[in-house]
Amino acid sequence: MKSLIISSFLLAFLVMGNTVNAQKFSELDKSPLDIAMFRGQDKAPRVRVIYSRPQRKGRDVFATKDGLQKYGEVWRTGANESTEIKFYKDMMLGDKKVVAGTYTLFTIPGEKEWTVILNKDLDTWGAYGYKEERDLVRFTTPVHKTAAPIESFSISFQPTEAGSDMFLGWDDTYIQIPVEEIQ
Repeated sequence: MKSLIISSFLLAFLVMGNTVNAQKFSELDKSPLDIAMFRGQDKAPRVRVIYSRPQRKGRDVFATKDGLQKYGEVWRTGANESTEIKFYKDMMLGDKKVVAGTYTLFTIPGEKEWTVILNKDLDTWGAYGYKEERDLVRFTTPVHKTAAPIESFSISFQPTEAGSDMFLGWDDTYIQIPVEEIQ
C-alpha cells in the first residue's frame, strides 16, 4: 500500500511538472488593449470602442514633423490594429447619422481641428491600408488643450441629456464628439 501511494505521488508530480514547464506567455503589450463603452439610460450598450493605448513616455506626440503622429496624416486613433467602433443602434455622431454596425475609427489630427472618420474596412493593422473611398462618415471637430498631460492615449464617454460626449485625448490635446441617440 505504501509503495502504491509513493508511486501515485511520483506520477502526479512528473505529470504536473511537465504541464507547468510547457506554458509560455507573452509579455505585457507596450500599448495595451482597452474598451470604452457608452450605455443608455436603460443600461443597454449604445457604442463600444476597442482600441490600443500608446504611451507618451516623454516623447512629442502630435507635431508637424517630429511627433509620434504627424499633423495632417491619417491615424489609426491608437496603436496596433485600427480602432474599432460598434454602434448597437442608429446614432448621430457629431452631425452625421450612423447606421448600427461596426466600423474602423480613423482621425487626422491637426493643430486647430481633427478630422474624424468612420471607415467600412474592418480588421486592419494601423492606417497602412486605409482607403478614403471606403469612408462612411467624415467631419471635423475643434481641438482643446488639457489641464495636464495625458500619458496614455484615452477614449471615454461622458453622459449628456441627448446621449453622450466621446472624448479622445493624449498628451496635451483632446477632442469632444457628441454621440446622440436617434429617437
